[in-house]
Amino acid sequence: MQNTQSSPSAPEDIGTAAAPDTALALVGQAMTRMRLLIGRRFIGRIALKRMGTGLELSDIDAIGVIKRIGSQEDATVGAIAEQMRIDPSRGSRIIADLVRQGLLERAASQQDGRRSLVRITHAGRGVLDEIEAIKRETIMEATAGWTAEEIDSFARLYARFTEGLEAQFDRFEQDEG
Repeated sequence: MQNTQSSPSAPEDIGTAAAPDTALALVGQAMTRMRLLIGRRFIGRIALKRMGTGLELSDIDAIGVIKRIGSQEDATVGAIAEQMRIDPSRGSRIIADLVRQGLLERAASQQDGRRSLVRITHAGRGVLDEIEAIKRETIMEATAGWTAEEIDSFARLYARFTEGLEAQFDRFEQDEG
């Protein structure tokens, strides 16, 4: 399917002395387009198709959440479901299925034996590695023709931008709570 939307000017088209409003409008338009791509689960769908494992998007989400939160807090079914913004019973079913497939394992908490922790197995790490490789390939294709300096600059600025949005989101949630 071809993109029939008009594309905003590329950054090089707005000039180096672009008005801040024009540059911010371009960022806003790019954010909208990125949100649509993320909503369509573009990279995850590519990964699942290339891997051919029979996994679902929610499966790779769960494994990714465990990887992300596992070093900061205990990865419990409840914490995983909360991060995925799903009902705990749905989270429990996803985790149970991934345990059956050998991608995750349950272990008792050393601090509280009644709590069950979820960990990624060697096979699960292999799936994560494969997804990361596909993500890198996708990013490389999207930045084909960019100089190393442009990629480095974009990486730093994009990370900084995302951190700023995360800080705003945290403040928003604190105000809401």
